Amino acid sequence: MNKEDYFIKQFKNTHKNIIGDDGAVVGSHVYSMDAFFENVHFKREWMSLKEIARKAMIVNISDAIVMNAIPKYALISIAIPKDFSKDDLDELAKGFKSIAKKFGIKIIGGDTISNIKLDISITIISKTKKPIFRKGLKKDDFLCFTGELGTCKKDLESLLQGKEVSKKSKFIKPKLKPEFFYEISPYVNCALDISDGLFFELERLSETNNLGFEFFDKISKDIGCSGEEYEILFSFSQKNRDVISKIAKKHEVKLNIFAKAVDGTYKGDCKNHHFN
Repeated sequence: MNKEDYFIKQFKNTHKNIIGDDGAVVGSHVYSMDAFFENVHFKREWMSLKEIARKAMIVNISDAIVMNAIPKYALISIAIPKDFSKDDLDELAKGFKSIAKKFGIKIIGGDTISNIKLDISITIISKTKKPIFRKGLKKDDFLCFTGELGTCKKDLESLLQGKEVSKKSKFIKPKLKPEFFYEISPYVNCALDISDGLFFELERLSETNNLGFEFFDKISKDIGCSGEEYEILFSFSQKNRDVISKIAKKHEVKLNIFAKAVDGTYKGDCKNHHFN
């Protein structure tokens, strides 16, 4: 068990069914929070301040979407380097506000402190009528992920070597698919976003649901261990394949149906986070 999961388990006895998912469901609200820290999730030379703020918002919103929740409010806590100018702060603010506007989110508060590096923590408060959890996978369900995986791992490797990547890279600008997911939600049994890599997310599903996976084709580590993708991993009953495929075609979303849930367990072959 990795340290992150170990620590989370220390609180499960008192808050069963709340802690450990992409967000915490309390009534009709979903509360999700992610940290986005310099030298852990990004380096400042890789991205503009506006891009950093945009991505910090997007990766948090992703958690709400895969729980079938609509983001409403955001709280932003930010540790600001002492040498930042007013222009720097303006760029950060523009990034936060541009994504908030795009998703109809109101920024309602947070906290600021001085620091030697740029660290951001965002809490998203969302509304849902029917949340979707990681738990819910059923035997014989099909497993599917959206889009293409692998480019973020390649782009990260390039950045670590001091090379430039396209400003359209998903590592810089993750692309979410809220309209597609909200429409397929009635047919989905479980879901989560791919932040730490497909294989690592499958480990989470396996442990949560006490099931393993039968893969239809071999998936390479370049694809299965690519983190920061923020594509959607979900399961569904085989009988719903056609309706989900039809909705995907409508929204121009590529589906990759790659495995079936079976008895057993699954252990991937990746580190718990690809940015080291």
